[in-house]
Amino acid sequence: MSDEDDLDLSTLDDDELVKQMHDDLYDGLKEEIEEGVNILLERGWTPYDVLTQALVEGMRIVGIDFRDGILFVPEVLLAANAMKGGMAILRPLLAETGAPKLGKMVIGTVKGDIHDIGKNLVSMMMEGAGFDVIDIGINNPVENYLAAIEEHEPDILGMSALLTTTMPYMKVVIDTLKEKGMRDDYIVLVGGAPLNEAFGEAIGADAYCRDAAVAVETAKEFMARKHNQL
Repeated sequence: MSDEDDLDLSTLDDDELVKQMHDDLYDGLKEEIEEGVNILLERGWTPYDVLTQALVEGMRIVGIDFRDGILFVPEVLLAANAMKGGMAILRPLLAETGAPKLGKMVIGTVKGDIHDIGKNLVSMMMEGAGFDVIDIGINNPVENYLAAIEEHEPDILGMSALLTTTMPYMKVVIDTLKEKGMRDDYIVLVGGAPLNEAFGEAIGADAYCRDAAVAVETAKEFMARKHNQL
């Protein structure tokens, strides 16, 4: 990426660097994000401040433009990938410092469905917003969800489907949680192109999220409510 007018990130003051990182995230520049993260850490920033001010805020801007149709899936995936580069550096440091997490989410595409772009996008955006995300992949029978819930004890269960034929399986998972008396322990969010709000309500989900940006906002709202009840 080196050309004559390449910006030397280390010459920027903190505010300028953070703004530049927002731009670099927006443009999906992974190496620049990794460099920016390292510079801020060297300057004595806490890992949590780097995460929230540089990365999460940058992804929030990406999320808004994605929601408004200014950015599209490929660009958001690039931004999320750049975010991942920064997260790889920060994750072990955050674990050491016991930085606060917004919550934990298990997410997967339901049985019979192998689509994962939407799910991956939600996973990355949720992680970008400060959630712990356990992605159990595609084609998940109810047993996979139950096993992941038991192992990871999440706050949120996310299910995705892109086919009208696999949508009803979400109800199977929710009904199984009800049968086991576990339904109220989790915030259940569902999403995918053929779904809508009415479907989400009909199957007993807490919310239908039409895209990754909405999923993040919805998750934050539910977590805020959950904390207020404690």
